[in-house]
Amino acid sequence: MPDLEVAKQTLKKKNLTLAIAKNGRIIFQSDSHGVVGLFEAIERLGSNLEGAAVADKIVGKAAALLCVYSRVNAVFASILSFGGKDTLERNGIKYEYEVLVPKILDRTGKDMCPFERFSLNLENPREAYFRLKEFAEKLREGA
Repeated sequence: MPDLEVAKQTLKKKNLTLAIAKNGRIIFQSDSHGVVGLFEAIERLGSNLEGAAVADKIVGKAAALLCVYSRVNAVFASILSFGGKDTLERNGIKYEYEVLVPKILDRTGKDMCPFERFSLNLENPREAYFRLKEFAEKLREGA
């Protein structure tokens, strides 16, 4: 079974927010909200993410940039934003989604997700990784 199918089935079956598969098996899974799970995967697995498949409940531009930075080769999103879709397309990453939305909303559903807003003008995946990580740490400290 292809890695993207393994990741997608695990995401749904275990009701996770993130599942990552490589070589036919799950190498990372999380039920963290936002991009926290992707940051954890990058920190824990580093270059082992290259060539993996990511299944994520919500993929906005920030998550897409992190996937590009990690050199994954496929992404499934239950919800994908226009910015996330454009980022994946521009970087040649195969993707599938269930629902395409103009933007990712915050947890209240009333405003744009802070990471989606922060990533609007980011294009370079390496720069995005470090800037998003710094932004996440500032949000965590302020919370």
